[in-house]
Amino acid sequence: MANLQADTPVEFIPGIGPKRAEWLRSELGVYDAGDLLEHLPFRYEDRTDFIEVKDITSDAIAVQMKGVITDVKQIPSKRGSRLVATFKDDSGTLDLVWFKGAKWMAAQIPALQKVVVYGKPAKYQNRWNLPHPEIELEDSFERRNGRGLQPVYRTTEKLTNRGLASSGLAKVIRVLLSSPELVLPESLPSFLLDELKMPNKAEAMCMAHAPQNHEEAESARNRLKFEELLLLQLKLLIQKREQTHDMPGVRFGLVGTLFNDFYSNYLGFELTGAQKRVMREIRSDLNTGWHMNRLLQGDVGSGKTMVALLTALLAIDNGYQACVMAPTEILANQHLESFREALGALPIRIELLTGSVKKAARRPILEGLKSGEVHLLIGTHALIEPGVEFHRLGLAVIDEQHRFGVAQRSKLWAKASPAPHVLVMTATPIPRTLAMTAYGDLDVSVIDEMPPGRKSIKTVHRTDSARLSVFQFIEDEIARGRQIYIVYPLIEESSSMDYKDLMDGYESVSRRFPLPEFRIGIVHGRMKSEDKDIEMERFSNGTSQILVATTVIEVGVNVPNASVMVIESSERFGLAQLHQLRGRVGRGDEQSYCLLMTGNEFSKEARRRLETMCRTNDGFELAEVDMELRGPGDLMGTQQSGVPDLKMADLLQDREILTTARYIGNRILEEDGDLSLPEHAILKAALIRARKGRTNWSRIS
Repeated sequence: MANLQADTPVEFIPGIGPKRAEWLRSELGVYDAGDLLEHLPFRYEDRTDFIEVKDITSDAIAVQMKGVITDVKQIPSKRGSRLVATFKDDSGTLDLVWFKGAKWMAAQIPALQKVVVYGKPAKYQNRWNLPHPEIELEDSFERRNGRGLQPVYRTTEKLTNRGLASSGLAKVIRVLLSSPELVLPESLPSFLLDELKMPNKAEAMCMAHAPQNHEEAESARNRLKFEELLLLQLKLLIQKREQTHDMPGVRFGLVGTLFNDFYSNYLGFELTGAQKRVMREIRSDLNTGWHMNRLLQGDVGSGKTMVALLTALLAIDNGYQACVMAPTEILANQHLESFREALGALPIRIELLTGSVKKAARRPILEGLKSGEVHLLIGTHALIEPGVEFHRLGLAVIDEQHRFGVAQRSKLWAKASPAPHVLVMTATPIPRTLAMTAYGDLDVSVIDEMPPGRKSIKTVHRTDSARLSVFQFIEDEIARGRQIYIVYPLIEESSSMDYKDLMDGYESVSRRFPLPEFRIGIVHGRMKSEDKDIEMERFSNGTSQILVATTVIEVGVNVPNASVMVIESSERFGLAQLHQLRGRVGRGDEQSYCLLMTGNEFSKEARRRLETMCRTNDGFELAEVDMELRGPGDLMGTQQSGVPDLKMADLLQDREILTTARYIGNRILEEDGDLSLPEHAILKAALIRARKGRTNWSRIS
């Protein structure tokens, strides 16, 4: 037989075949021998001791016994047949029972031979049984030294029914590892293995899948996790190097007339210390001649938009254009109005480009953009359409970046050569960005200081049973001259989802707060833009005291007089959305409140989100919890939440290993930036193998 390589397709592994291979690919994402070996056990069972049937007790978690199977029969039932086998040892008998896969199992059970059985005991009609036990011939068990720690693998019901339960996977992996034809290429240089006292790749794989003790298992797993995280770090660090040392960017060396005039005569207030620090970091980036790829994080109202405007002025002063891409037309319009108001009479042409801009109005904007007469373009995804051409784009600001896909944002890069500097702004980092921030290729700036006089928003959780007191609180706030947001997750009733809808909520609120004493507005995504604008204007100027809305008001609404945000069915929202919605209040000098409304029953995960929201206003802490709940996303791909492209390591649980990997990766690249030294050849080859067949989106923040 030819050598078994890590990239040998899984169907050619002994014991798999085409059918099982198809299920392994669809159920576990196992495509080749390397994938199968990297499917590490998630725990180990101690199979050292044996007991007899008479010694089984009700508190036994699992039992292991030696004996003989004396009888096998299929018993038909309304839900399909079940398989029952009688197991006998010197002390008594019990039933082995299979409710699924009975037909397949019937052909596998070795009757009248000495076997080892293992499983969790249960009692039925005062008789012990073992549902879906593991069975192995005693000779085979002793031959492979089955005593001691045995691996337990994650599997699925479909695989279990096809002979690939945990024990089936263990058998296939055991055969693969014992195959003399198996060749596993080493990924770590010998100097690293010596320095970190780690086993080589082949040893680590054997120890991880068949450890002698828990210490050996942990040592092997840590070595394999370190390899995976080191390769990830090297990928990201090399990309960061390409964007800085190796990727030229526009140099903004001049702090010119527009910036100085605005700062001295138009700004009208003192920047916070955090804003000044962030501006120094950005100016340093822009003056290096290399590309900037910086994340600007700060809670709503902390002054990110002013930092973006000042950065845009630096670009314009140096003869370049800037653009700001926002996720909604409401937010884009708000940026346009606030920028024009802030810049006053300064000779800067700002234009707006969204899907609502008609063709006749669009033509002069596009012409001015191409000629360079438009200095600053604000818009939505319309900015990345093919017909939008810049004269000299030097800066791209992406606001609320969790609302854009990675592939969408990459189109913005293609608008200029060299690529424009990128400033990403967000009030709550999404998990993917958080992971890149902590471990990847984004530089980070944090505005961790609110403007003077800004009070922290008080957040509380209330159930439906407290609705009368919530309504009274709303009435009290309105009596004090304040305004209220009430947000619902749906527009119309959905039979499949048991939570409040907008129209029902609007009627309920209208009954409690009737005309003419109260005026209520309504905004949702299905309204015409002009109707939404009218309702938003009525709320902004104080004509209506309550705005009932869907999440269209998540970003882009600035009403300093609004002091209460009520979020209905809040258990249905993610942390990022909850934090964004909460940020619609707390923009004035008055104390503001966020009320998280739920039914009386909700999931454990929802409770964690609600408790976190009530405890903290810190965007990074919220993102940490979000990452625990949802996963950090695929760092090298377009997926922005869920499980990352890591098979063995976990970004949260293995932070210590990750920190070591990042330190080692930095050290290696400082010495040998392109991994050309002979001692790094193994790492370079491993990186090439890891990158094979993947589109790399991670350079687009």
